[in-house]
Amino acid sequence: MEAHELTHAQPLDRIAGEPLLPAIARRLIDLVVLSPLLIAVAIAIRLDSRGPALFRQRRVGYGEREFTIFKFRSMRSDADPGGHRDYVTALIKGKAANGGKENLYKLAVDDRITPVGRRIRRWSLDELPQLFNVVSGDMALVGPRPAIPYEVAEYPSWYLDRFAVKPGLTGLWQVSGRNERTYEEMVRLDIEYAERRSLLLDLSILARTPFTVLARRGAA
Repeated sequence: MEAHELTHAQPLDRIAGEPLLPAIARRLIDLVVLSPLLIAVAIAIRLDSRGPALFRQRRVGYGEREFTIFKFRSMRSDADPGGHRDYVTALIKGKAANGGKENLYKLAVDDRITPVGRRIRRWSLDELPQLFNVVSGDMALVGPRPAIPYEVAEYPSWYLDRFAVKPGLTGLWQVSGRNERTYEEMVRLDIEYAERRSLLLDLSILARTPFTVLARRGAA
């Protein structure tokens, strides 16, 4: 079954297999429960470096539509994205990058990252504000990693199948090696998820995610 066909077969008013209103209520409860942690991380970021605690960036999601993603800022506020753009472009084109370590999606050494930023990335705490994106409907709990527009500009046509479903907080790639995978392997896992998407698969990925985070498997 084509990934796009499967996407259209899924009800668009559902999040991770739940009806829309109960799903939104559940996500709001999650935000309330997590609020002390969110506040603590925000304070640590502000004390560590200048700039806002939240970082906003345009990403490409379901149907190749752009939206604004929310993350905790883990880099200096004046960080230049040029190095990352060149690095990711090289990975997509299959060229050696990061000193020849092509299997690392993120730069192994990135002096743009702040001390607190490195710690929250290690435990994936920088991703927590994306719960707001889940509540707004731009993301789901489970799905492909939302891509940056300059990445998508370099995509071969078959990569676009990963936009057949909403991007997620976690996904098949994240629990299957994460940054130990090549860029193409990440895309193939995203497309595999789109083709196999089901409530049971979502629950399996959600159950595996805490162990992946705690083990820091593939963390960068």
